[in-house]
Amino acid sequence: MSITVTGRIEYQNLGAGAWAIAAEDGQIYELKEAPESLRQARGQVKVKGHIREDALSFAMIGPILEVESFEVLS
Repeated sequence: MSITVTGRIEYQNLGAGAWAIAAEDGQIYELKEAPESLRQARGQVKVKGHIREDALSFAMIGPILEVESFEVLS
């Protein structure tokens, strides 16, 4: 099931490090297979993807969101 999350991209320096989206509702999602153009700290973005229940992470910062597409809002 696809979801759309609006928030800001940030680098989480935990474990080996991970790119994440800090959603407007306070939830943090770890980004899986994020395009290089998305992997930079920036303002608001809208990311479409699906939660990977079958994936594990060393960062353990929140649900893992596999990126399908994104749009920079600001």
